[in-house]
Amino acid sequence: MPKSHKLIYAVYVIIWILLAINPKYPEDWLLENVLIFILFPTLLWLDKKYNFSLFSLILILIFSIFHSVGAHYTYAQMPYFNDITQFFGFERNNFDRFVHFLYGLLLFRPILEIVTAHSTKSRFALIFTFSIIVTIATTYEILEWLAAVIFHPDLGIAFLGTQGDVWDAQKDTLSAIIGAMINFAIFYPKYNSSLD
Repeated sequence: MPKSHKLIYAVYVIIWILLAINPKYPEDWLLENVLIFILFPTLLWLDKKYNFSLFSLILILIFSIFHSVGAHYTYAQMPYFNDITQFFGFERNNFDRFVHFLYGLLLFRPILEIVTAHSTKSRFALIFTFSIIVTIATTYEILEWLAAVIFHPDLGIAFLGTQGDVWDAQKDTLSAIIGAMINFAIFYPKYNSSLD
């Protein structure tokens, strides 16, 4: 593994440890990090297998940092997003929705690198990557709800961060789709003219 990759992982681990100290709701923090405990080793394995580009790892790092910040404060109560909420006149703190958007925006390229390693058809790789983003975003919303119901029903609102919005899950998924669509628009001209 290149030294630059090790450095990125080290930076994330340090930031994760700092944000693990005295989270706003410790039980919520633990629920938010269950996937991290699973996905971090998986990411190391994927990097070893597919040798992610440095740019892709930086995108993953940025997304992971935002997720860790959300886990520390809870997504619904991230205080540094309150000024943005007031400036735009939002009725709720949209940090949660912003991170879902970042998921589609920042993780598209790393997933595309994995898909293109298995496909010689570039347009198929692009469409399949988009489908993966949408599928994971939707599945996450379902798993998030199940985790809250099964493990800590009393933390449901803090964990889910719905803030009284019955359409929260759908809007979060749409945010991820918009992030992915931006990537699709960026990559489409290149992939449309390359192999197919």
